[in-house]
Amino acid sequence: MVDITHKKNTLRIATAEALLIVSKETTIKAILNKTVPKGDVFEMSRAAGLLGVKKTPELLPDCHPLPIEYAGFEFEINDLEIKILCTLKTIYKTGVEVEAMHGASIVALNMYDMLKPLDKGIEISTIRLVSKKGGKTDRHSVKEEISCAVMVCSDTVSKGEKKDKAGKEAIKALENWGVEIVDYQVIPDEIDQIHSNLKKQIEANASIILFIGGTGLSPRDHTPEAIMPLLEKRIPGLEEAIRKYGQDRTPYASLSRSVVGLIGNSLVMALPGSTNGAIESLNAVFPEALHLFDILKGAQHKK
Repeated sequence: MVDITHKKNTLRIATAEALLIVSKETTIKAILNKTVPKGDVFEMSRAAGLLGVKKTPELLPDCHPLPIEYAGFEFEINDLEIKILCTLKTIYKTGVEVEAMHGASIVALNMYDMLKPLDKGIEISTIRLVSKKGGKTDRHSVKEEISCAVMVCSDTVSKGEKKDKAGKEAIKALENWGVEIVDYQVIPDEIDQIHSNLKKQIEANASIILFIGGTGLSPRDHTPEAIMPLLEKRIPGLEEAIRKYGQDRTPYASLSRSVVGLIGNSLVMALPGSTNGAIESLNAVFPEALHLFDILKGAQHKK
């Protein structure tokens, strides 16, 4: 089964459609008049559809079990065709489109079973996904060049006693989101050097200035103290998202002091120095955080 532990919970909505075609007008009348011997076709098929939705991960081995927080079924009759619509909602890490398609198909099968004594010419036609929302579908796409300078704050790495891994992994992640890396440096945990590098990148108009390391509680962790006095606006929502995402994976994330804010139109971030801590912090807020640059240019907040 695919690993989805790195994903964030978001609102996921999917609507699927199935088409049932009967061969006689009397079949439609029997459905509407509720005279089908096996019972109310629409209501019993809704119940079957709910069971189908819930049973999806039991039948499809790669489907993750997920909480279905809304399920709705609609029926549209056009001549001898009955369109079945199944809409599902969840707040989870993965989408519900397969569950919606399964729900629509089970409704169609149940209707077929209930109607076959009356009509031997019934067909189940198209089963398809009509729409989906959430996850990658709604993610920000980079429409302009967004540059990033990556500064690794580490005494041991700057002295050559240890190789940098967190910074290089962060660069890979940012490049995957379409961000251009314009600078990469390793500097010691010194407030003066952090200050000077930050000011240099501001002057160079870097879109994102990312500091990795120095956010812990050891005597040499100075990155937040160096950055916070220079910030013009803190962005507590991103800071909270980073900590929440980290705490869902390790309780020690609460000991990190990640800082996010703005200086002019530059996004400044101070993230943990461990590889897992840095990557998880980026996963917590990217690529959605890139929408910030649209907002700075006057765009409306996404709904």
